[in-house]
Amino acid sequence: MSNDNLQQRRLSATPRGVGVMCNFFAMSAENSTLTDVEGNHYIDFAAGIAVLNTGHRHPRLVQAMEQQLKAFTHTAYQIVPYESYVSLAEKINAAAPIDGPLKTAFFSTGAEAVENAIKIARAHTGRPGVIAFGGAFHGRTYMTMALTGKVAPYKKGFGPFPGSVYHVPYPSQLHNISTADTLVAIERLFKADIDASQVAAIIFEPVQGEGGFNVAPPELIAAIRHLCDEHGIVMIADEVQSGFARTGKLFAMDHYAHQPDLMTMAKSLAGGMPLSGVVGKADIMDAPSPGGLGGTYAGNPMAVAAAHAVLDIIEDEKLCQRADALGERLRIALLDCKESCPELAQVRGLGSMIAAEFCDTETGEPSAATAQRIQKQALDRGLLLLTCGQYGNVIRFLYPLTIPDDQFDAALNILRSVMKS
Repeated sequence: MSNDNLQQRRLSATPRGVGVMCNFFAMSAENSTLTDVEGNHYIDFAAGIAVLNTGHRHPRLVQAMEQQLKAFTHTAYQIVPYESYVSLAEKINAAAPIDGPLKTAFFSTGAEAVENAIKIARAHTGRPGVIAFGGAFHGRTYMTMALTGKVAPYKKGFGPFPGSVYHVPYPSQLHNISTADTLVAIERLFKADIDASQVAAIIFEPVQGEGGFNVAPPELIAAIRHLCDEHGIVMIADEVQSGFARTGKLFAMDHYAHQPDLMTMAKSLAGGMPLSGVVGKADIMDAPSPGGLGGTYAGNPMAVAAAHAVLDIIEDEKLCQRADALGERLRIALLDCKESCPELAQVRGLGSMIAAEFCDTETGEPSAATAQRIQKQALDRGLLLLTCGQYGNVIRFLYPLTIPDDQFDAALNILRSVMKS
């Protein structure tokens, strides 16, 4: 079996709409190492797009799934419930940075979590409107495509989209968009497009994922909270990519003084198993009628078992603290490359949710070519990196927080070598 042969089979058997970045195929994986079908090894700084904060095949996660496999794999929670779902909801309720009685519902994908958060907000308020942000990514289903603030490749050719969705700019120091600019845009929406009394929710990522790891200024979070309180709007924090120790806290919203009403989560919640959730204030979560939420595979027992293990691993192995330590080492290494890579315009992020943005040194315009060059040369040397950002000019770093120190150092050495112009 070869990568070339599998690539030809893939092109013949699967549609081009499922974009695939790598031309090699996985055979096995352990912690932060991927091995392809030809025996080549890669340091994984992609982690399945932020899914593997606890690494590939953590022994405690594997053990938890093996135990569940011996009991049962599926009943559909809405038909025959099970204790592990309830106890996981209790853990999330206790951990979420939202005061008061909370409730949690589980689903399968991040897009499902976002869709259901919007459903819950609309059921609670009786209103249709939703405000989202430019550069946001919330999923590939129709409602989440409408919420997503990037056309290509996510929305191109798929319209029309659900109505009553409005976008405003997300603050960016590098691109001269301030929190004041964002608030002016929201006020213009209220004057020109939709009355505030008709807005059900404002949804935002505290650290934008696909948008380029833009970190929400504290004053933005405070302003959104004020607007939501003033107008009876539900405040939704989308933590699908930023949750579960990535930012140095269990949730990115733990970094802020102001709290949302609902939070979405997925990705690293279950360490590679498909599980997502919505947690929020009990009275809001209870708005939909029985049967209004759920799904055949929602809260699958295998995924729930994995999530229990993930939460234990994060706590016992102190992964929030490790995220801060690794992130600081990465930040220093990137900034040390500024002289040899003048296109490096900004390093930003929280904890280990770090990104580097590249711009043309003469024009100041976003340089996707630089990001792509670094990504390709790193891959040639065995380091897997992902790009992001509205202009594709940002490299994001999503290594497992369990990565061994010597392997992390090896990855940083590769990064230093390829960032030289």
